[in-house]
Amino acid sequence: MSTWLLVGLGNPGPTYASHRHNVGYRVVDELARRAGVRFTGAGQLRADVAQTRLTATGGMGGLGAEAEQVVLLKSRTFMNESGIAVGKAAGYYRVPAEQLVVVHDELDLDFGRIRLKFGGGDNGHNGLKSIRRSLGTGDFFRARFGVGRPPGRQEPADYVLSPFPAALAEDVAVEVSRCADAVEALLTLGLDEAQSRFNS
Repeated sequence: MSTWLLVGLGNPGPTYASHRHNVGYRVVDELARRAGVRFTGAGQLRADVAQTRLTATGGMGGLGAEAEQVVLLKSRTFMNESGIAVGKAAGYYRVPAEQLVVVHDELDLDFGRIRLKFGGGDNGHNGLKSIRRSLGTGDFFRARFGVGRPPGRQEPADYVLSPFPAALAEDVAVEVSRCADAVEALLTLGLDEAQSRFNS
C-alpha cells in the first residue's frame, strides 16, 4: 500500500509553540491525537514522527493491511530548513512528492479560512521554499491555514513569530480541528471533493 507523508510546518521548542507560524505543528498534533499515536524523535530524519493508518471511512488509526500508512512529521530544524527533514523522510519512507501534504500558515488568507491545493508557488514562505529546494519540485499538496496580514506597519516576519491574541484561543482550536478534518478529507475523498467542502 502507498504511504502518505503529512508534514506540519513550524519552529521547534516551547518558545515558538503558540506562534502563528506553528499552526502546522498544531494540526498534525491534532491528527496524532485522533489516531491515538505519539510523536517520537527520529534523529536520523531530524524530525519527530508518528505513524498510523488511514481508515476507509477517512479517520486516522485504521487497522489491517488494506489501510494506507500515514506518517506524521514535525521537523526539528527551524522553518527555513524544513526541507532537510522532509527530504530525508520522503526518501526513508519512499514517499513520492504527490503523496506529500504540507500544512502551513498563510498570510494571504484571512484567519478562519482554509485552502487545499496541489502545487503552486511558495508565496514567500521559507518552509515551502526549503521543501521545494530539497525535493526539486513544488508538486505536492498544501493545506493553507489563514492567519491574515499583520496590522499597520508590522513586519510579516514579526507577525508570524507572535502568538494569536488570547481572545482567539477558542477560535484557533476550532480552526486547527477543521484543518485536520480537511487533511483527512483530502486523503480519503481526493482534492476536488475536499476543496468543495473546505476551501473558503
